[in-house]
Amino acid sequence: MSNRSWFFASGETQQGPYSEAQLREFIARGAVGADTFVWTEGMSGWQRAGEIPGLLAGRPAAASPMPPVRQGHLPTGGDGSAGIALSADVSIWALLGRSLVFIVGFLLVIPAPWVAVSFYRWFISCVRVPQRPNLGFSGQPPDIWWVFALLALFTYAGFSGIPFLRFALIPVQAYLSWMTLKWVVENVVSNGQPLRLSFRGDALHYVGWYVLLNISFLTIIGWAWVTTAWTRWMFRNIDGTRREIVFNASGLDMLWRTLVFAIGCAFVIPIPWVLGWYVRWYMSQIALARRA
Repeated sequence: MSNRSWFFASGETQQGPYSEAQLREFIARGAVGADTFVWTEGMSGWQRAGEIPGLLAGRPAAASPMPPVRQGHLPTGGDGSAGIALSADVSIWALLGRSLVFIVGFLLVIPAPWVAVSFYRWFISCVRVPQRPNLGFSGQPPDIWWVFALLALFTYAGFSGIPFLRFALIPVQAYLSWMTLKWVVENVVSNGQPLRLSFRGDALHYVGWYVLLNISFLTIIGWAWVTTAWTRWMFRNIDGTRREIVFNASGLDMLWRTLVFAIGCAFVIPIPWVLGWYVRWYMSQIALARRA
């Protein structure tokens, strides 16, 4: 049990993942008590800490039970409330290295499908979702290799200097991006078993969002609000889960954090830290909520 990652409910939000040693520090400080709901891999559901043998070193559970909705208070779909947040257990150096390999692979075009699959497989395995242990990715490079190759080639074509070609390629790139998203969602697995997820957002709406995002850059800051709205639409259109996936970040959150990230990258040295900070924040804004 000592190698597991633990989560606990604080108010109506989820905290974690933490190692068992860290969890015991919270217990010693009183942040986690006998009636605090906790969860770790292998448990069928959330339980009060006092009900788990040995976790509180023999301390009894509280006499008055906590209502079950306290630990899993899930907002009805689409209201942007917190829900149970996801997290990403990523090393900043692994994230930096794999991101660089991903970029270089696309610049070289031919390795693009392999580096993309490798990155998705690694990153999804780092995502922590309560009651969905050992996430993985089953997609293979030959599945849609031509999509990645075209995306890489169109990136070059957009900077070829041919008038208006870059803008003409936007709808095509959007369609290829939509195909990639559908493929990634459909190939997420847990404990090696398919989750049977699907993306039901249609291509026309996706292309519309993509075009709107490009137009929003003309407003200097409007892209942040378009990005958050588009992200909410994408998560809302993932089917196959008992709970709705929501995105809690606001446009202002997206704006200032992205600006801090960009400034940090401009100084080069802080890149690993601001990249890790940004990715962890982004993942913490994705949550599971009760469907309406």
